[in-house]
Amino acid sequence: MKSWFFTGLALLCGFSLSAQEIITAKGYLDSVAERYGIIRDYEANITIRSGNSEMRGRASYLTPSFLRIDFTSPANQVIVFNGELLTIYLPEYRAVLNQEISPSRRPASAGASMASAQGLMLLRRNYVPAFVTGPDPVPLDNSASDRVVKIRLTRQNISEGFREIILNIDPNTKLIRRIEGRTIAEGLVQFDFAGIKINQGIPEQRFIYDSPASANLYNNFLFRDTN
Repeated sequence: MKSWFFTGLALLCGFSLSAQEIITAKGYLDSVAERYGIIRDYEANITIRSGNSEMRGRASYLTPSFLRIDFTSPANQVIVFNGELLTIYLPEYRAVLNQEISPSRRPASAGASMASAQGLMLLRRNYVPAFVTGPDPVPLDNSASDRVVKIRLTRQNISEGFREIILNIDPNTKLIRRIEGRTIAEGLVQFDFAGIKINQGIPEQRFIYDSPASANLYNNFLFRDTN
């Protein structure tokens, strides 16, 4: 009788465990990508930290690859990308830097563009996900009240610019709150997103940048693309 009791208890426990949904890092990341898949555009306050440097501004994104950041620090600096042309305005030097970007040279996981459906698609293709501490939310910082789910992405090949990326995801909205990237040279780059507003109807005209008349123009400042 005892053996039957323990056997039945074991079977019952086994059924209960199998009935529970097992949350994997890949499955969770897929759900985040699904969330971003319905986002046509978004605006957010963005903070970029690298070493002792910190930049702040307002980011605008429009699918599939339009991005604009109007900085408050450094004041009046602008970065605009319309999918083909990258433009950077440096008011300190009165300089406008233009670079044509072909699809073959488009970075797979560069900066704020990672927080998009297209960026997440490339991350899922080129990186292996794993939970940092598990699927339960943890504090964003040691003293922060914000709680996030942390997913570590490890690159699958050496061609990726970041050796490792950690996504900090708001468990309620499934939106990325912070991206932490470790470069090949062991440098740390951090992107924070706050005040996110989605599907505001941002027009493509926002990503047309009129250079100041007094600025000097420098074309193809990174490389000359012949593709």
